[in-house]
Amino acid sequence: MKAIARRTSPSAFTHRIEIRRHELTADEPSGHGGDDEGPSPQELLAASLASCTAITIEMYAERKGWDIGQVEVDCEYAPANGTSATSFALTLRLPSTCTEEQLEKLGIIAAKCPVHRTLAGEVSFKQRIELVEPPDAA
Repeated sequence: MKAIARRTSPSAFTHRIEIRRHELTADEPSGHGGDDEGPSPQELLAASLASCTAITIEMYAERKGWDIGQVEVDCEYAPANGTSATSFALTLRLPSTCTEEQLEKLGIIAAKCPVHRTLAGEVSFKQRIELVEPPDAA
């Protein structure tokens, strides 16, 4: 998997993100020096967890042959600061027609989504710097 972020404005933090054949915009809110042209990277992280959880629940229900209908996942996210660890609070909104067994299984499977496992697991980072000529240097 690969994502590329390119700045789109020399005076703001707006970036166009390319993922496969898709494009989206990330920016900072006006109060943080951005133009608020899109969600912040931190908000995109919360969106990744919420959407991955919802998709994982829906895929599991489909494999089980359960028609559970509409699924909604609300993710509140507070990044780590000097006194507390990063925290995520997920609310799974499932139809009232779900059985107790379905609710129990869906609650367990929600915590097994790939993004949740990535955030909860060990992570490694590699970084390198490549020098490129500025566009107007040609």
